[in-house]
Amino acid sequence: MFLNRVKAALTGSPDAPLAFVGNFEVEDHWAVGEKGLPRPGFSAGAAIVHRMDEFTLLLAGPGDHVILKEAPDEDYVAHLAELGVSLPRIHTVARNDPRRTVTLDALDDPDLVETLSALENVRLAPHGTSKVEERLSAATGLPLVTPPADVCKVVNSKIYSRRAADDTGLRQVAGWTAETMAELEAALDEARLLLEHGRSLVIKDAFGVSGKGIVVIEDRQRLERLHTMIRRRADKSGDDTVALVIEEWVAKSADLNYQFTVSPDANARFDFVKEAMTENGVHKGHRIPATITAAQVAELEESSHRLAKILARDGFYGVVGVDAMVDTRGRLYPVVEINARYNMSTYQLPLQERFMAPGQVALARQYPLRLDERLPYRVLRRKLAGLLLEGPGGTGLLINNFATVNAAAREGSSFDGRLYGLLIADGHDARTALDHEIVRRLT
Repeated sequence: MFLNRVKAALTGSPDAPLAFVGNFEVEDHWAVGEKGLPRPGFSAGAAIVHRMDEFTLLLAGPGDHVILKEAPDEDYVAHLAELGVSLPRIHTVARNDPRRTVTLDALDDPDLVETLSALENVRLAPHGTSKVEERLSAATGLPLVTPPADVCKVVNSKIYSRRAADDTGLRQVAGWTAETMAELEAALDEARLLLEHGRSLVIKDAFGVSGKGIVVIEDRQRLERLHTMIRRRADKSGDDTVALVIEEWVAKSADLNYQFTVSPDANARFDFVKEAMTENGVHKGHRIPATITAAQVAELEESSHRLAKILARDGFYGVVGVDAMVDTRGRLYPVVEINARYNMSTYQLPLQERFMAPGQVALARQYPLRLDERLPYRVLRRKLAGLLLEGPGGTGLLINNFATVNAAAREGSSFDGRLYGLLIADGHDARTALDHEIVRRLT
C-alpha cells in the first residue's frame, strides 16, 4: 500500500504514526519575499482552497492523526464507515479563519498545540513544508517527516525544475530563468525573437500554483507592458531580484502528472502516471489510467530515477509529483514542473488501491457548485442516489472532500463551492455517462 511504502521509505517503519497537515498552496509562504508576477489578494476561492485540508482524512491510516480546520460532516463520516473506511484520529482547531492555512490556525490554538505535544512517536507530515510548518513542529515537539523548509522551497521553484532538467539531460521546452533584472533583460532579448517568428511565450512566477502566476504572451506589445511593470517595481523598491521563468508556449496533446518517492538513500519508487485535466492552467482533475504508450510510461519511470538522484543530491527526500506533457507531434517532455510535495493525485492513490478493481478506469475531478445556502451531506447523498460508490470493485462516485462544498458559505448570500470525488467505472463510455449524469443532478 502506498501509505506504508512512504512511511517505510521516510521513517524506516511502514507503521510509523504520522500527523497530517493539509496546508494547500504552501507556495504562498514559499513566495514571501520573492519577486514574481503580481498576485491577487484574499478571495472567497482561498477559503475553499484552505478547506482542501480534508483530503488528508482519506490519505491517513487508522493509526495516524489529521489536523483539520473544522470537524467533518457527521453524515459524511458515517457514509465512509459504511464503505469500510477506518479513519485516523481527528484534531480540529479552535477557530477556522478562512484566510489562513490550517497550520496557522493550529499555531493560534494553545490547547491543540498542547494536545499534539502529548502525542508519542508521531511525526508531522504536511502537504508541503515552509517556515510555518517548522514553527508548528517546534511548538508541538513533533519532528517533521520532510526535509527542512529551505530545501523544500528551493526544489519547488520552477527555476529549480529547469535546472534539474538541464542536469539530467531531460527534454524541456526552450526557455530561460531569471533571478535578477539583468538576467530577465537578457532572457527577454532572446524571447522577443520567438515572438517575431510567430511563436507564443509563457512567463511563470517561480512559486505560482493552480494557474496563478502564469501569463501567456502572444504579441510584442503585451510583453513590453509586462516588462515595464516589472522594471518599475524594481526601480521603486531598489531591489533588482526577480524569480521568473520564460518559456516558449508549446501546443499539447496531453498534460501528464507522475509521482515517485525519493528515499534518503536517493532511491526512487515510481508510483504512477495520470493524465491531467486542466483549464486555463488550472488543475481540474485526472483521467486514470493515462492514455499514453507503454514506451512513454517507461520513459517517465526512467526520468523519475534520474530526477531522484538530483533531488537527493540537493537534500530532498519524500513524495515528488512532476508535471509533464506530450506535444501535438507526440514528443514527450518529462519535466514541465517539479512539485516536491504532496499533489492532488497523492490523495487519490489510497482510494484507487482500496476501491478500484483490475481493468476499471477512473476520473478524479471537481464539480463546481453555486449554492444559496449550506448543503448538508445527507441532502447531497439523496440527490446523487444510485450514483455513489457502494464498495470496492463497484462503480460510482466516491467523494473524497466534502468540506470544500460549504467552505465559502456566507449568511444571506449565494456562494461557490466545489465537490471533489473519484469516479470509478468499468469502461470509458460508462465513466463518461456517469460523469454527465452527476453534472446534470448537481446543476
